[in-house]
Amino acid sequence: MQIPGHIDPVTTGTVPLRGGNRIDLIGLTRDAIGGVLVEAGLDAKAAKLRAKQIWHWMYHRGVTDFEAMTDIAKAMRPWLTDRFIIGRPTVREAQVSSDGTRKWLLAAADGQEYEMVFIPDADRGTLCVSSQVGCTLNCRFCHTGTMRLVRNLAAGEIVGQVMLARDELGEWPKGTMAGFGPDPEDDDDDEGGNYTADGRILTNIVMMGMGEPLYNFDEVKGALKIVMDGDGLALSRRRITLSTSGVVPMMARAGEEIGVNLAVSLHAVSKEIRDEIVPLNRKYGIDELLKACADYPGAGNSRRITFEYVMLKDKNDSDDDARELVRLIREYGLHAKVNLIPFNPWPGAIYECSSPERVRAFSNLIFKAGISAPVRTPRGRDIMAACGQLKSAATKPSRAELDRIAEEKQAALG
Repeated sequence: MQIPGHIDPVTTGTVPLRGGNRIDLIGLTRDAIGGVLVEAGLDAKAAKLRAKQIWHWMYHRGVTDFEAMTDIAKAMRPWLTDRFIIGRPTVREAQVSSDGTRKWLLAAADGQEYEMVFIPDADRGTLCVSSQVGCTLNCRFCHTGTMRLVRNLAAGEIVGQVMLARDELGEWPKGTMAGFGPDPEDDDDDEGGNYTADGRILTNIVMMGMGEPLYNFDEVKGALKIVMDGDGLALSRRRITLSTSGVVPMMARAGEEIGVNLAVSLHAVSKEIRDEIVPLNRKYGIDELLKACADYPGAGNSRRITFEYVMLKDKNDSDDDARELVRLIREYGLHAKVNLIPFNPWPGAIYECSSPERVRAFSNLIFKAGISAPVRTPRGRDIMAACGQLKSAATKPSRAELDRIAEEKQAALG
């Protein structure tokens, strides 16, 4: 399977529009919305005003029907409806775990499927968002890694996951747009009442779903810029985490151009083991990766890098592994914490989870060195929604099939 390109190994391509000949506005910037309005026949001044209004209704209010945009002239609303849509992914399946975790199997306009997960906690609600259909990489402990990469998700498809989650959680603000002002062109404006921003359920986003976000950099960047926009979804960059398996050339750009928190799927401290379970290590080794972490823009005491470390029985869970992890963090002067993740099984997996006693011992060694190393409580295992379990087709690949996919991906990575 040939994957062209050095940094971004697959293009997003043309994504079919959900509205047929109508343009889906989700994922477009304000300027881009203004641009398509001009192309549709509005003059530039009117298009700028309409873009501002539509942006607010789409991203701050979650409205999908132009008729609900009460500050836009009534005569203008059918014109918009005829030319544009405000789309959402199609929900193929929705599941709720016994622990409250939710998982959605979503379909794009071209029928391609991907998953997202919402994890509720007492003090936060975290949405795990996908960036690709399938995955470029082949991390051997990860169910998504058994899939071929089909395509990148477009910015609108990434933002659409956040929009759909807010729909499903019922957390869009209620009321009307007090202070935004009536439409100067509408003598029969029906604006009234008061706008209230209700308390949020979805407080955090992690780009840790299906795919490697840094191999879809431009679309992920575009989506997160919309999510962080203060006049829209308005989620603080400090509440957004981007996870990478170690695409070193793109890490600095992620820090400079997106500026969100960084999580690195480390999972091993020796070349031999990391080469096996995170094959990207053969291209960008541990030393190169940790140097990129040390140089990550904005990293510091108040903004630590997170190392994700899945606990695999007799593979990466010894006391010596814990001590080496501490040594590496100190050697590179990293402001970091370690998330220890008990391995979540899936059909065909060749690994086992470390025992609870081994996980605690590993954690204790790191804590004693003054580095935070909490053990992540598995969530959503009963619906295959836990870390490393996402896959958009419930197939059980053979060992030969896993090996063949691994060989194809490794050959493509070089």
